[in-house]
Amino acid sequence: MTSARSTPQSQTRDKVISMTTAPRIVATAEEVGVRVARMIADGLLQAASAQRPFLLGCPTGRTPEPVFPALAALAADGLDLGRMVIVLMDEYVVPAGGGFAMVDPEKLYSCVGYARRQILQPLAEASGTSPQLWHADPHDPGEYDRRIAAAGGIDVFLLASGASDGHVAFNPPGSARDSVTRVIELGESTRRDNMSTFPVFADLSEVPRHGLSVGVSTIADHTRRAVMMLTGADKRTAFERICAATAYEPDWPATIVAECADHIVLADAAAAGR
Repeated sequence: MTSARSTPQSQTRDKVISMTTAPRIVATAEEVGVRVARMIADGLLQAASAQRPFLLGCPTGRTPEPVFPALAALAADGLDLGRMVIVLMDEYVVPAGGGFAMVDPEKLYSCVGYARRQILQPLAEASGTSPQLWHADPHDPGEYDRRIAAAGGIDVFLLASGASDGHVAFNPPGSARDSVTRVIELGESTRRDNMSTFPVFADLSEVPRHGLSVGVSTIADHTRRAVMMLTGADKRTAFERICAATAYEPDWPATIVAECADHIVLADAAAAGR
């Protein structure tokens, strides 16, 4: 890794960073996906020029789904994905041996399984190159933050907001600003949101009660550029809360995007109420 790459920690943390640009609103979720894919492509080209890896922070579920077909189309046209590292935000975990273990990636609700099926596979088929995949380890969650920091930080972090409670990754309302990667007990509102994200859950009792997640600090302090994606009418409250925020509001954790040094809110018309 090159030391010439500036890290987010080197930027001023103490000042409040408000929205650097007005939210960008496009017609559809598919257009959100196309625009985000182009941002990723620009970042990949910059990483290639500097001969360094490109770290892409990724959520799973409905919101980022349109990004990856659009990115695969760019790869099919010649975009080089060889330097890409997919950095997963979270994963479900279950009690095991006095601690926790990640759920089986073959489960349809596994975030690692989603990444393999919905991100890596189409990109590999389009380009012949499969990006690296990073995820945290429930036996040593803090190592994830150290690994990200040692790599110089995440180049682009794709973010999404819980519709009902504003959770980001698995960080629930009330999460501390300085929270790092850790195992979290999931609140009922987050678990209910995730029933929509993964329709394989037929009942709330089937949703795991714990998740392994990057922290609020992981997002804000280890990210060069954050992109908050909001799509669908159920994200209208999230759109209003996030666009009004000038700093982190613990009761709606997705507002941490306001404290990312370079950030954008990208919404479709349904989320923006237009």
